[in-house]
Amino acid sequence: MIGIIGAMDAEVKLLTQQMTDIREEKVGFARFYVGQLFGKECVVGRCGVGKVHAAMCAQSMILKYAPSLIVNIGVAGALVDELKIGDIVVAGAAVQHDMDTTPVGDPMGLISGINIVYIPTDEKVTEGLMKAAKKLDYQPLMKNVATGDQFVANLEKKYALAEQFGAGCCDMEGGAIAQVCYEMQVPFGEYRGISDETHDTGREYLLNMQDAAQNSARLICEFVKDWEM
Repeated sequence: MIGIIGAMDAEVKLLTQQMTDIREEKVGFARFYVGQLFGKECVVGRCGVGKVHAAMCAQSMILKYAPSLIVNIGVAGALVDELKIGDIVVAGAAVQHDMDTTPVGDPMGLISGINIVYIPTDEKVTEGLMKAAKKLDYQPLMKNVATGDQFVANLEKKYALAEQFGAGCCDMEGGAIAQVCYEMQVPFGEYRGISDETHDTGREYLLNMQDAAQNSARLICEFVKDWEM
């Protein structure tokens, strides 16, 4: 079973519309849609915004449905000028930029307990996502994705996150889902459609989120079509 998680209805709606034999289940705040997508058994989770919602959804999905992999989809804000609205970033690794225990000597972003900053994505899943994006002529960029419980609108902070973590974009869920998958030993992949560029302070996101979410959904559909269980 393929697990797919998006934060908002706009990020999962296109998928659920194409699923057959679908049933909806609710676990806490998260909603799960279980059925067939292009002949593959899938569970699609709408987790809600933020790291706690995302982690709860990922853990519930793993315990209830036991997916063989999880892909986090959705939109994100650009941290580098080369990324434009509608572009795709495939995560090479996930980081949590708001994890900060530097006063006790840890590097910024270190996740206590597992003691890593960069949570790796699964090589096979990532290759599949890159292949799917290229088939759709998206010209994807592979960069790290930085996660934190904040909408980053300050240009200086965007550039700082890009430099510190090698990140191409920032979101509010991916790093949390990646951590759950890492600890539960479930292969993980992530990609994001760019909804706002580096110089945007929020207005572009509101105008372009729906279109970016559609681009994101089309990519996962292509990925599922080609994925060999």
